[in-house]
Amino acid sequence: MFRILITLFLANVILLPAVQADDLRNIVMSQRDQNDLRNSITEERLDTLIPGIMRKEGIDAWVLIGREYNDDPVMMTMVEAHRFTVSRRTVFIFLDHGEGSEKGVERLTISRWGVGTFKPSWVPEEEPDQWKRISDILKGFNPKKIGLNYSNNFALVDGLSATQRDAFMAALPDDLKSRTVSAEKMGIAWIETRIPREMEVYKDAATLAHGIIKEAFSAEVIKPGITTRQDVVWWLRQRIHDLTLHTWFHGEIDIERSDRSKREISEKGLDPDVIYKGDHVHTDFGITYMGLQTDTQHNAYVLRDDETELPASLKEALRQGNQMQDILTDNFKVGRTGNEILKRTREQSISAGLDPIIYTHPMGLYGHSAGPTIGMWDQQNGVPVNGDVPMAAHTVYAIELTALVDIPEWSKEKMVMKLEEGGYFDGNKVSYIQPRQTEYIIIDPK
Repeated sequence: MFRILITLFLANVILLPAVQADDLRNIVMSQRDQNDLRNSITEERLDTLIPGIMRKEGIDAWVLIGREYNDDPVMMTMVEAHRFTVSRRTVFIFLDHGEGSEKGVERLTISRWGVGTFKPSWVPEEEPDQWKRISDILKGFNPKKIGLNYSNNFALVDGLSATQRDAFMAALPDDLKSRTVSAEKMGIAWIETRIPREMEVYKDAATLAHGIIKEAFSAEVIKPGITTRQDVVWWLRQRIHDLTLHTWFHGEIDIERSDRSKREISEKGLDPDVIYKGDHVHTDFGITYMGLQTDTQHNAYVLRDDETELPASLKEALRQGNQMQDILTDNFKVGRTGNEILKRTREQSISAGLDPIIYTHPMGLYGHSAGPTIGMWDQQNGVPVNGDVPMAAHTVYAIELTALVDIPEWSKEKMVMKLEEGGYFDGNKVSYIQPRQTEYIIIDPK
């Protein structure tokens, strides 16, 4: 019993954060300051992005309808940061009076209470029927096209429920019903486009994500022969919580082993879920900070007793992964579809002697966000519909891929080098939000 208690004590000790000055916590703004900055950024986005997005698509009225706990994903990126859901039924209407007009694009809310910088435009005591008030506003404006958030292919811009669409259409006169169109392209453009102030915040988000991974991949957290994969996974979740951050997916810890390590573990009857010396440890990890998402895959190596540096074979695997990243990002071009980028990248990688699996996705206000999908791990010949979206400038992607690397001295099977980094495409080139991984994180038990 005493031995069992000691084992449990040690297992719990390794999950506690090390005592430190906590430079990461110093990066995280207070909740109030985060709220104020996010609201300021949202207002700037609404002022600067919406007019161009609407005019590009020729839609002069955009109607967004959400209900409490059944929110429109696009609408939730426009409300104040402190809102967890909209109230009752909330409706936004953008009315474009034309470029050069004094009114520009009006932002109205037809809801019981005001929302952010949207102008309150309904007094229930004067007109109890919310749908009639919406219809009256649109009749008075007489738009050429009315954009609604429905889409067969993109969940993020398919936020209008069937019941709300039916009620909205029933309230419209026949001549306006025929003018309704999908706002799919406007929704994608709104969600995928980043402004400069957002990218400044993104730098902090990426710094936090990288920093947490480095803490997890350390001798303070990982005790070879004791720490399991799930121990590290839950250490990461706890660290996020302690920093008052959030995550958009449950992180992962994987172990890749050489044939030597597999043989040793098998011969000694050891638990393969435990991390040992000589292991290649990999994480897929993301956080949410200031409404922006990160998605990062980094790699670490646990030194054996007789090692002082990373085996040369693993250096080569990472080099090939970095080479594949360069080929991929060099193919980013405005107007080029995700499928075209995928095809070019695979062809060039294979010609260079690499074995690629590409599955890069847009990222920003959502983790798997709106924009062109560049491959999926099981769709290397192209992704229907989502892969046909053209690339736009001022967008962020999770540069995600796998290089399968032939290293006979490591294993008879190809080594799997997985990498993922946030990259910003300004319309000409890709810049990593924070420096990508070009060297392994070394865990030295000594």
